[in-house]
Amino acid sequence: MKLVAELQAAGGTAIAIGADLTDAASVAALVETIDRELGGLDVLVLNASGGMESGMAEDYAMKLNRDAQVGFLNAVRPLLAKGSRIVFVTSHQAHFIKTVETMPEYLPVALSKRAGEDALRELIPSLAADGIEFVVVSGDMIEGTITATLLQRANPGAIEARKAAAGRLYNVGEFAAEVALAAVEPIPDDHTRYVGDVSDFQRS
Repeated sequence: MKLVAELQAAGGTAIAIGADLTDAASVAALVETIDRELGGLDVLVLNASGGMESGMAEDYAMKLNRDAQVGFLNAVRPLLAKGSRIVFVTSHQAHFIKTVETMPEYLPVALSKRAGEDALRELIPSLAADGIEFVVVSGDMIEGTITATLLQRANPGAIEARKAAAGRLYNVGEFAAEVALAAVEPIPDDHTRYVGDVSDFQRS
């Protein structure tokens, strides 16, 4: 994997492990490898998202974006020591779905991502009791991602329209930098770090 090679070349330690987060056995193997190779985790970024792919079961979005997120956190929790941090990545369209409508094509993703966020937020008291921090990173549509590509395919012009409304959209590298900052900066009172302008969503 290119990123692993670059990190190793720079003197870092990195491994790449494939896993299906909706499969318990696959998750167990992933956790075992992390424990063996790294001995624990300081930061866990939950960035899996899906629900627009063709040929998937009707409940796939909820299984991946809610059930698998909670299941994976529970599986990996023994590896998270006091002072570690969990970062859950979502979109403004999902974070604000209870008050702001989104594109119909994105609705299953938005509803399931918000359900996942809510389920994880319910764990904040028990996480805090163990000294584990939790923060949500919410951003607008990200140019160059599979979600943006699928949205554009299902609704041509959707991403351009959102870009015009927002003024700009972050690319993958820019958003990744914001996620990295969320892993080390102070936790906001509402446990939510917003990337970019959210005025369109907060006014509604």
